Amino acid sequence: MYEVKEFRKASHDIDPIFIKRWSPRSFLNKEVPCDVLHSVFEAARWAPSAANIQPWRFITARSQEDREKFLSFIYEGNVAWCDKAPVLVAVVSKMDSEFTGGDNPTHAFDTGAAWGYLALEAARKGLATHAMGGFDREKAKEVLNIPENYVVHAIVALGYKGEKELLLEQFQEREKPSNRNEVEEFMFEGTFQGE
Repeated sequence: MYEVKEFRKASHDIDPIFIKRWSPRSFLNKEVPCDVLHSVFEAARWAPSAANIQPWRFITARSQEDREKFLSFIYEGNVAWCDKAPVLVAVVSKMDSEFTGGDNPTHAFDTGAAWGYLALEAARKGLATHAMGGFDREKAKEVLNIPENYVVHAIVALGYKGEKELLLEQFQEREKPSNRNEVEEFMFEGTFQGE
């Protein structure tokens, strides 16, 4: 087993949790206790939200029956590894608001912040999370009975990290933390300076 620090090093002073959190594909067949799971969503609860609208919604699947529903709309390449995760989560946001009387232009931005808080608290609790975009969004809305004014952004596999040897061989080489671009590549002063 390797250490995350073999693959990641911060260039500036930050809390170690930001380096520790990454997106593995190998999960143990071990149930996540309700109190631990609720703590993860408690963290999401406190994410910043424009006008305090809190547009995020999370649909969880923990039972075999509910997980099978999720697996019906997740693309095959992701099912090959995420079917072992004890919890699957649909990250959803409400696109409109009674507060604004129409569209909520920050629904996705705010929901992304809530997902980020959730992921960090999961890492703090010793859990792994892996968000996926590879799924049929329309089928997900249909299967999960999601109204038209909501959008499904991602499906997250959540649980205790397993050894890479538990994965199919095709995923084992990729089962390590990835690095990130340096701050100077995405932080610009005054005006946009990228491609």
